[in-house]
Amino acid sequence: MRAKTFKGGIHPKEMKELSNQCPITPVFPASKTYVIPVTMGGAPNTPLVKVGDSVAKGQKIADGDKFMNCPVHSSVAGTVKKIQNCLVTGNQEVSCIVIQADDSDRVEFMEPLNPETCDKQVLLARIKDAGIVGMGGASFPAHVKFNPPADKKIEYVLVNAAECEPYLTCDERTMQETPERLIDGLLIILKIVGEKALIVLEDNKAYIQPILEKTISEKHAQDKISVCLVKTKYPQGSEKFIVSAALGREIPSAKLPADAGVVISNVGTVCAVCDAVLKGMPLIERSLTISGGGVVKPVNIKVPVGTLISDLMPDVFTIKEDSVVKIISGGPMMGFAMASAAFPVAKGTSGVTFLTKEETYLADADQCISCASCISTCAMRLSPLLIMRELKAGNLEKAKRFGLMDCIECGCCAFVCPAHINIVQLVRLGKALMRTKMAEDRAKAEAAKAKTAEAAKEAK
Repeated sequence: MRAKTFKGGIHPKEMKELSNQCPITPVFPASKTYVIPVTMGGAPNTPLVKVGDSVAKGQKIADGDKFMNCPVHSSVAGTVKKIQNCLVTGNQEVSCIVIQADDSDRVEFMEPLNPETCDKQVLLARIKDAGIVGMGGASFPAHVKFNPPADKKIEYVLVNAAECEPYLTCDERTMQETPERLIDGLLIILKIVGEKALIVLEDNKAYIQPILEKTISEKHAQDKISVCLVKTKYPQGSEKFIVSAALGREIPSAKLPADAGVVISNVGTVCAVCDAVLKGMPLIERSLTISGGGVVKPVNIKVPVGTLISDLMPDVFTIKEDSVVKIISGGPMMGFAMASAAFPVAKGTSGVTFLTKEETYLADADQCISCASCISTCAMRLSPLLIMRELKAGNLEKAKRFGLMDCIECGCCAFVCPAHINIVQLVRLGKALMRTKMAEDRAKAEAAKAKTAEAAKEAK
């Protein structure tokens, strides 16, 4: 049966063979120090602990009172040493709670639930209390995603098992090693939202299909869950393209998957739902891939959230001396280049890639020659060339008309650009400027509205 696909996209070297035979191994940093960001998705949180406090593994340490807040828990038992700004993915300095582990076995998990006897609201509350967010990188709060507006009829839950980013293989290993967690978590989600579920696999991982189907059969869930093979192509894992390939539906511009009757969740997120409901364990650990040509022996590992990547060297992995020229949090296509490895694993950290000069391009970009390769490659059917020109000219509104805010920042345009222009960086900067401008326009409009209302009141 022919694998489904979408129009456009690229075929970068997969580089999965470096780590896809490596089992996921639990590891801990020798420093026993954990740097846990106060907010890892959703509305900004406030610390619930102070310096000197003793905390248990699983204890809530940061939260807020808004619907979009997603709590953060201590991933170890220990003592709060500092609350300070630290470098995280994206090269931002954000508030973090620094905990020194004490090797004790103090645990504060929630009571396990029986999903068969729980209603939707109880399960949603558990997912929120567990601090579960999208673990594919976006870190959107799961309790919000699984609770769409009443006017949005959800037919399908799609599990994004494509893992189309080069080098990364932690989802692939998770499906092989613990398929029952994935299916149990998916059945729990189906009790909350959706009628049927599809686990969407790229065909380079077709060997996992029988493993999943066997587990689905053992759970007697054949009438609810099935596996869908799609063509191996980047960026297949993007929500717009996975919906297009698997269901033949299109998510409208500036809309969400729910507008197409779909909810999409990452493999890690679905497994975290299983752990939260059946074990009472909040999202305090995650699997990730350490790979790239600069790593002596790539690995798949499971670490507590807040583990510094630099603290895992050289005990867990080593890098080739004087060979690493770029460190990326995530994969090479959509990840963030980091100044050093001294940043913590967050809930959305799917991997860290150490690239050599043979695997990346470091020279200055050349002049654009208007070859339009980026336009023919763009799976979103945008015009990256025109967006880039308008951004360079400072014309934000024109760039927006050409699709600035619709760009998914997949990096296909930069990958094929013969001038090696980093179009994605320009787009990210342009989006930030546009959001700032939109916020300023809203503030001006609200001020003008308030002024008009005040004037009308005085006139009376």
